[in-house]
Amino acid sequence: MKILLINGPNLQLLGRREPGIYGCISLGDVVGSVKELAGSLGCEVTDYQSNHEGSIVDRIGSAKDDGFDGILINPAAYSHTSVAIRDAVSAVALPTVEVHLSNIHTREEFRHHSFVTAVAVGVIAGFGADSYTLGLRALVSYLQKKK
Repeated sequence: MKILLINGPNLQLLGRREPGIYGCISLGDVVGSVKELAGSLGCEVTDYQSNHEGSIVDRIGSAKDDGFDGILINPAAYSHTSVAIRDAVSAVALPTVEVHLSNIHTREEFRHHSFVTAVAVGVIAGFGADSYTLGLRALVSYLQKKK
């Protein structure tokens, strides 16, 4: 089972950017935890991070052709603004779990809505870096039940 992990804008700054909201762990550490868990779950994770909406859309669009079974995505700020990312997730038709480090529903009003949520099989938010590992567990479970 192959999972594509996508991280959106500014997540390369984890550990330095607003640690009171996002924590002190780096993106490399988050990805490392996900990949370590993936090994124990019998799957493979490939990670991708971009600050550019079109690059994320392109990566999602090629995911099925590249043999991925599902997508774990933190669209970050694009959650609230990108119909293009939402449409790419919908078009590729791969099970997708959306994750967020913070609870977007307890933050500023503009963060309460995510375009991606409507096309995701589930959303996990507010558990810091654990949102990613919880999201991976949920996605793997979902994919196993579909077989």
